[in-house]
Amino acid sequence: MSKTLIIANWKANPKTVRRAVALARAVHREISKYLPAGKAGRNVELVVAPPFPFLIPVKGAIRRAALGAQNAFWETHGPYTGEVGTAELKNLGVRYVILGHSERRINLHETDEMVNRKVRAVLAAGMTPVICVGERHREGGEIPSIVGEQVRAALAGVKAKDAGRVVVAYEPVWAVSTQPGAHPDTPESAFRAAVYIRKIAAAALGRAAGTQIRVIYGGSVTDENIASFLHEGRMQGALVGGASIDAKKFASLFRAVSRLKYRE
Repeated sequence: MSKTLIIANWKANPKTVRRAVALARAVHREISKYLPAGKAGRNVELVVAPPFPFLIPVKGAIRRAALGAQNAFWETHGPYTGEVGTAELKNLGVRYVILGHSERRINLHETDEMVNRKVRAVLAAGMTPVICVGERHREGGEIPSIVGEQVRAALAGVKAKDAGRVVVAYEPVWAVSTQPGAHPDTPESAFRAAVYIRKIAAAALGRAAGTQIRVIYGGSVTDENIASFLHEGRMQGALVGGASIDAKKFASLFRAVSRLKYRE
């Protein structure tokens, strides 16, 4: 069984290097309480994705997590003002890269084609893409077709052998904590989304891909609901936003996941 993947997306927080390092150290200190020499916590893989300016200092401050980035350009390097190339991220020790987050799709008009180019570039650089997909609105209980369209577009040109290196984060826009009236999805709906995403992946990359890709949930994730998304929702992890910039809240969430896996 693959490890449960928990990704802390700090977004554009905090404001200074000093605060970023302090947060990283606090997270390290708090989660270390739940990582004794025994089995607890061994089945959890933690990723911290700070803003670009804080990648190096955060990497040095937290040793129980992999380093993640919140975006990447589709070229390794070159004359692309304001962008950060995949080779540059790889050189810094980044292992996971969040791509196509709804905030970028909405605020920066990032298209499916752009996300796809980034996915292929991240894979080529030897890093793991975390592809964010999700609808802005939902009527009824069915997962909207736009989710399938986003998955299909993101995986275009990806090789079947790389399916096991792909993570898809189902994060409905209306569930993102920064949205007005945001509320988490239900575990039952998340389960349907996971099944749907795997069906699309299998059609795009081959039958085996449906079981090889990892599907995680994002959207108002807390220590109180994470276990239900992993258990009833059958999600393989979570993309955590707001709760990830509070060390105690995040550690509580980590503890809930660790305990769930330990019981299993």
